[in-house]
Amino acid sequence: MERKAQGALSDLTEALAALPLFPLPQTVLFPGVLMPFHIFEPRYRALVRDVLETHRSLGIVLITRPDVVDAFGHPTIASIASVGTIVDHAELPGGRYNILVRGRARVRLDELPFVPPYRRAAATVLSISSNEPSQQDLVALMTSATRFASFVKERERSFDFRLPEGASPTVVADLCASQLVLDEKERQTILETLDPAQRVRRVAEALAMQTLTLGPPSRELN
Repeated sequence: MERKAQGALSDLTEALAALPLFPLPQTVLFPGVLMPFHIFEPRYRALVRDVLETHRSLGIVLITRPDVVDAFGHPTIASIASVGTIVDHAELPGGRYNILVRGRARVRLDELPFVPPYRRAAATVLSISSNEPSQQDLVALMTSATRFASFVKERERSFDFRLPEGASPTVVADLCASQLVLDEKERQTILETLDPAQRVRRVAEALAMQTLTLGPPSRELN
């Protein structure tokens, strides 16, 4: 299965040697997730132009320490990110873009010497453990996700959370993390959890804690 997955990513080979990086302060992209972006900064407009003319791929990476910068003023970023592919785009007046990115794979980043206008890294696709989650852990995940999604729906009627039929446990965990886990540091930790069984448990626990923390206080029985 892992060999098939690696084969499905063969189109990324060109991009991985010097992957253009799009660092963001609160955004974690997961494999299999579609995410829209509005691109307006000149350096990232140049990045989008470049990737659209070549491999259409970029690294979406979390800024972990905005207060710690390098000699170029770049903030500290995570060493693990997702490589994504632009699947749709619209060029706007002034050179701005709206792009739609699909997460493809978890990658480890080895940042390259800076060549303006944007950062790049040599990226290595991370192998995923074959440790499958138990049925009990899957049930716990779905229960936690359903409860928290219902909690959000009660407060925001337009909120809609659905999982694709037949999705694998790893895809379900990633979709739940992307759409339901609120804290970006927790989402980053989940992204870095390569063992599927551990990831399923981590997402379930994070959502259960969110429901407990944000939900109505329990009533004590006299």
